[in-house]
Amino acid sequence: MNKLIKYLLLFVLFGMLILIRAFENELFYDPYLVFFKNDYLYIDSPRREVAKLVFFTTLRYILNTIISLAILFIFFKSKSAIKFSLLVYALAYIVLMLAYLYFVINPRQEDYYLFFNVRRFLIQPIFLLLLIPAFYYQKLKSR
Repeated sequence: MNKLIKYLLLFVLFGMLILIRAFENELFYDPYLVFFKNDYLYIDSPRREVAKLVFFTTLRYILNTIISLAILFIFFKSKSAIKFSLLVYALAYIVLMLAYLYFVINPRQEDYYLFFNVRRFLIQPIFLLLLIPAFYYQKLKSR
C-alpha cells in the first residue's frame, strides 16, 4: 500500500473516531453523558430507558470496534492480529456489558466511579490505545 494512501486512510479513520466523540450527544442516547460531567459522586443516577441505553452503547462500541480493527489492519497488515483483536473486543464486550448492566440496574453512589470507568471502556476506543503498542512490541520482538 502506498504510504500516502496509508496515511490518508489512517487520517480518515481517526477522524471518524473523533467525529463519533464530537457528535455523541446527537448520535447516541446516553443520559450518563451529562451525569458524569457534573458532580456525579453526590447526585442520584439519572432516569434512563435501559433497553435503549444498551442498544446505543452497543452501537457505539461496534462502531468504535470496526474503525479500530481497520486502523490495526492498516498499521500491522496481520490477519492473526485482527483475529486476536476481534476476540479481545468480543470478550471485553461481554464482560464490560454485564458490569455496565449491573451498574445501570442497581445504581449506588459508592459504585459511580467504577461505573464511570466501565462505561468509558465501552464508549471510547481505549482498547485501540492498548493494542497498538502491544502489537508494535510483538512486531519488534519477532524481528
